[in-house]
Amino acid sequence: MFKTDYCGDLRVSDEGREVTLAGWVNRRRDQGGLIFIDLRDSRGLVQVVIPSEEAQAHAVASEARGEYVVRITGKVQRRRAGTENDKLPTGEIEVRATAAEIMNSAKTPPFYINEDADVDEQLRLKYRYLDLRRERMTRNMVIRHQVVKYIRDFLTDRNFIEVETPVLANPSPEGARDYLVPSRNYPGNFYALPQSPQQFKQLLMVAGFERYFQIARCYRDEDLRADRQPEFTQLDLEMSFVEQDDILQLMEDLYTGIGAAVRPDLSIPAPFPRLTYAESMRRFGTDKPDLRFGMELFDLTNAVRGTEFIVFKSAVDSGGAIEGICVTGGAAFSRKEIDALTEQAKQLGAKGLVTIAYNAAPEAATEDDIKSPVLKHLGLDMIRSIGKLADAKAGDLVLIVAGVGGVPVKEPGSVTRVKPALDALRRGLAEKLELADPNTLLFAFLVDFPLFEWNADEERWDATHHVFTSPKPEDIDLLNGDDLGSVRSNHYDITCNGWEIGSGSIRIHTRELQQRIFDVLKFSDEDTKMMFNHMLEAFQYGAPPHGGIAPGIDRTVALYAQESDIREVIAFPKTKSAQDLMTGAPLPVEQRALDDVWIQLAPKKD
Repeated sequence: MFKTDYCGDLRVSDEGREVTLAGWVNRRRDQGGLIFIDLRDSRGLVQVVIPSEEAQAHAVASEARGEYVVRITGKVQRRRAGTENDKLPTGEIEVRATAAEIMNSAKTPPFYINEDADVDEQLRLKYRYLDLRRERMTRNMVIRHQVVKYIRDFLTDRNFIEVETPVLANPSPEGARDYLVPSRNYPGNFYALPQSPQQFKQLLMVAGFERYFQIARCYRDEDLRADRQPEFTQLDLEMSFVEQDDILQLMEDLYTGIGAAVRPDLSIPAPFPRLTYAESMRRFGTDKPDLRFGMELFDLTNAVRGTEFIVFKSAVDSGGAIEGICVTGGAAFSRKEIDALTEQAKQLGAKGLVTIAYNAAPEAATEDDIKSPVLKHLGLDMIRSIGKLADAKAGDLVLIVAGVGGVPVKEPGSVTRVKPALDALRRGLAEKLELADPNTLLFAFLVDFPLFEWNADEERWDATHHVFTSPKPEDIDLLNGDDLGSVRSNHYDITCNGWEIGSGSIRIHTRELQQRIFDVLKFSDEDTKMMFNHMLEAFQYGAPPHGGIAPGIDRTVALYAQESDIREVIAFPKTKSAQDLMTGAPLPVEQRALDDVWIQLAPKKD
C-alpha cells in the first residue's frame, strides 16, 4: 500500500502510531535543522516535521517543493504546547518523519494552490485539474457528492427506483436548441441529446413504474448565464397517482433533509411558502423571487392618473404601467449612486428612472424635504400621495419605472420591461445594502402558471413550459376561446433566494386532451405524428394520472455550497461561450469523419 492513512483523518487518538502518508506538498518551511511540510491529500492536511537527524528524510524534504507528490513514513506525536493550530482538524498533532520519498516532481503552478486568492477565471478553467486541488473547490465537490448521495438514499427509502433513459433520443420541441448527433446508418437523420428525459419518464409511468428517479445528464444549446451550462445535471423524478401537493411536500422534505445532513449551519425555514405566479409577479416582478427581504413592488398607475407629467401621462394613456419600489435609507444616496441606478434601469430596458427622496415623513413633508427632479412636474400633493402608497418613511428613496403599452415586446420602455427592471434593481440594491441573510436558504413554491404564452415574433401561442403540462380542470373550457392567456396550468416551480431550482407539473395522461393541446398550438398532423405519435399511442394503453419535477443538481449544490455561479460546483464546466479551455473543445474534425455521417460544411454566413 502507498499509504496507511489519510492526512486529514489523523487525530490525538493516533498518538504514537506509525503511519505512511502520501499526498502533495501544500507548503514547505525550512528552518535549517528542521523542515516542516504541510502534506495535503483528498481528506485534508497534516503537518510533518523532518529533523536533520533523520538524514534520508531530511535530504528528500530539502529537495521537495510545492505540489511535489511525496510519501512519508513517521510517527504521530502531539505538537508542543503553544504550537497547536486550532484552524485545522489535525492541528493538535504532527507526524515526525523517519523516511520520505519523492514520487513525482511538479512545475510551479500558474496560480497558488494553497491560497484562496482571486485567480482569472479563464486561467482556472484552462488548468481546472489544478483549480480542483484548491480547498474551496475540493469542498464543493465533496458537498456535491453528499447532496447526490442523500437524494439517492432519500428517494430509495420512499420506494423510488432509478432508471436510466436514452442519451441518444428524438429531437425535442422544449424551447432551447437541441445538440444534434448525426446518424451514420441513416443519412440525413439525427439523434438529439436530451434536453430532459421528459417523454421517457412519462412512458415509464405508462409502463407501471409508479415512482421513478434519475440523476440525469441533460443538454441545451442556449446562451449561458451564471445558472446555465450547455450540459447539466438534474434530479429527474416522476410519480403516478399523485396530486400537486404530494410532489411539493416531497420536495420540501428533500430540501430540508439535505440541509440538515449537509449544511446544518444554514437556516432553511419551513414550511416553504406558496405563491401564485400572479402574486409573485405583482409583488416582486419575477417568478423566482428572493423572499429574504421586502422592498416589494407597488403600482402607481391609478394614483397618478390625470397628471400632465408626460412620462406618466403617456404610460397611462397607452394602457401601460407605472410601478416602483421603496429603498429604506436610500435618501442618503449620492448623486453618483442615483445616476448609476438610472443607467442600470436603462440597460435593463426602461427609458429612465424617476427618483423621489423623502427627508421627512411623506405626509408632513414640505418641498424642502423632497429631493426629486419631478417635484415641479407632479406637485407636492402627488409626491406625498406616492410616498404614502409606497409606505415610505423619513430617509427613504422611491424608485419608479413607467412603461407604455401597445408597443412591441422588445422595445425599451414598454410595459413588459417595467417589472424586470424593478426586479433587477431590487436585487441589486439588496446586495448593495446587505439586506439578504447569506446563511438563510428561503425556498418557496410558485404555482398556477399560465399554460400558454404569446410569441410576438411568430404571432402565435406557445406552451409556457412544455406541451405535456395539464391545464387546471376548471380552465379546460377556456381552450375553446380566444383568451388562451388566461388558461392556468398545473405547473409549479421550486425557487430559492432568487434562483429557479426546478420545474414540474401534473401531466396530461389522456390522448384526447393531449391532442387538443396540440391543436390549440396549431401543430400540423405531420409534426404531431413525427414527434409525438409514440406518446399519443401510449396514452391509449391505460396511462395513470402522473406528475413530476426536475430540480437542477448544479443549482441545488451551488445553494448549499453558497456559490453564486454553478461552474464553481461542476468539476469540468464550460465557459459562458460554451468552450472547454482545458481540452480545446469544440474542435474541428477531419473531412472523412464528416463524410461518415453524411455532413458537408457550408460556407460561413456573414
